[in-house]
Amino acid sequence: MAISITDQLKAWGTSSIPSMTLTTLIIALHARPLQPFPLAFAPLLTFSSYLTLAGFKIDGAGMTAAWSGIYLLLAARRRPASLRNKFSLRGGVRGAAMGLGAMNAVAGGLVYATGNRKEEEQERKELNRWGVYRDE
Repeated sequence: MAISITDQLKAWGTSSIPSMTLTTLIIALHARPLQPFPLAFAPLLTFSSYLTLAGFKIDGAGMTAAWSGIYLLLAARRRPASLRNKFSLRGGVRGAAMGLGAMNAVAGGLVYATGNRKEEEQERKELNRWGVYRDE
């Protein structure tokens, strides 16, 4: 049975791994030399990954989509100093971060737009990961 593109995008959007991967790439790009503004995206994306793991997949996907999209827009404004820098290792990491940001924005936006909050809440109650919901 073939899996549709929509199902693959929803699986991507509800996973916590893409936001943490983008966080890792952002830290690799902007920690040295220190660039505080782009580094501010790292804790925001980490929190969106936490939301997803805590069972709030729709909200985590929306937050990932928003911050990944904003990072993509800001990263697209920067240009490498020369053509040689474009094809360096740093340029490859920058391209991977931009591609991952675009994919996160699309997949997370789809999950946020089409998510069913009632099903998500039911799933959260059934899993009861941290014992938040008491047995009634």
